[in-house]
Amino acid sequence: MNANKHATGKNWVDPDDAPELTDEFFDRADEYKGGALVKRGRPKSDVTKERITIRLSPDVLSSFRATGSGWQTRVDAALRDWLEQHSAK
Repeated sequence: MNANKHATGKNWVDPDDAPELTDEFFDRADEYKGGALVKRGRPKSDVTKERITIRLSPDVLSSFRATGSGWQTRVDAALRDWLEQHSAK
């Protein structure tokens, strides 16, 4: 037996079996202007937030997480509110 046991067979694909290129396909396709890829999605914000590590009490963290998606934004808003009420004016 001279056959290579690790060899894999060739998977021939019939070009007639290729999916039809529809308008939906072209709507989702990458777009290039010159040689540069046009980025899709939400544009970058003028005001970006900084990623940090912070240690919170378990009860505080669980309370904010229990409010559902967007809890980190609500923590940010709570801290901003505290700063407005306790400014050093």
